[in-house]
Amino acid sequence: MPILGVGLHILIALYFAVHAVRSGRDMYWLLVLFCFPLLGSVVYFFAIYLPQSRLDQAIARAGRSVLGSLDPGRALREAREAFDLTPTAQNQTRLAGAMLDAGMTAEAAQQYEACLQGPFGSDPDIRFGAAQALLANAQAGESARMLTALRASHPAFHPEKLSLLLARAYSTAGRKNEAAAEFAHLVERFPGVETRVAYAVWALEHNEPLLADEQCRELGRLRKQFNNHTRSLHAELFKKLDAALKTHRQ
Repeated sequence: MPILGVGLHILIALYFAVHAVRSGRDMYWLLVLFCFPLLGSVVYFFAIYLPQSRLDQAIARAGRSVLGSLDPGRALREAREAFDLTPTAQNQTRLAGAMLDAGMTAEAAQQYEACLQGPFGSDPDIRFGAAQALLANAQAGESARMLTALRASHPAFHPEKLSLLLARAYSTAGRKNEAAAEFAHLVERFPGVETRVAYAVWALEHNEPLLADEQCRELGRLRKQFNNHTRSLHAELFKKLDAALKTHRQ
């Protein structure tokens, strides 16, 4: 039995090691996982794996929504206070993200630019956040350049999220052919609800009814398989699609 237990710990560590490599995490996590198979796996689960899980993200979004309705400026205020008190790279990144969430796109882009000049400027999370801020701040071309460079240097870093943002950056920059190719690549690799809705909405907005019809058919098929909980999770996405369909038909 002890041998079985040790083997299980190693298997869990291997699973998290694969996740770390695929998600573009720093390689020191491999050292943590294999030097301390049980403790390292527990730490990785709570520090990295759980915050990235869809369930945790849904809970976090719901919590932020409730807190935001009660105190809309809380996240930004707390991030600014933390940075003023301790102006570390981590707190500056937090402030930049809070500014972006608050719609302060120019300020967020400036803060991210400062983060990129700091000691953690090569961190993929910071570079991705900077690309988000640039796109929101009407700098779609620069956002696309940053995302393509990030993909080249960290090909395993959140490929679905990066591809979706890159497709939107191409579209906003007026690079229709590149946007179409990126959306097609995205849906082929990640044929989920969010990616198909994004592709369908883009196709409708750019007068590509055949592409939109194809995605709508697949979404209709998926929708029939949803239970009530899954349907509620995707309600906002389908509202966005329905609005795009209504606009296109007018």
